[in-house]
Amino acid sequence: MASKNWWWGRSASVDLHNCDPELVKNPEEIKKFVKELTKVLKMKRVGPTEVKRFGHGQLRGYSMMQFIETSTIVAHFDEKANRAFIDVFSCKKYNANTVAKFCKNFFKAKSYSLYVEERK
Repeated sequence: MASKNWWWGRSASVDLHNCDPELVKNPEEIKKFVKELTKVLKMKRVGPTEVKRFGHGQLRGYSMMQFIETSTIVAHFDEKANRAFIDVFSCKKYNANTVAKFCKNFFKAKSYSLYVEERK
């Protein structure tokens, strides 16, 4: 059994509201976002960034997944309401507030919510 103080990783979930619609609907911008975010975090991407558009009606939009050496970055984009839902999980420590502000600025969101969980 693991010690109570043993830290495994950090999970940060960023919900962006009122994003620039041209950014959340553009797979090339989503790929650019991942490249820039991994630079900000000083993390290394592993393999290609996967971006797929699917869904129906109000649930239509792009989803993205990127392996990083220390885990994953995953995002889902809501085209109807111009929202983005971004999750970064890593066993390398990072500043979740830096992630949230970078995401907000990149997608030109009017507001965001940040949820952070330390995984043990």
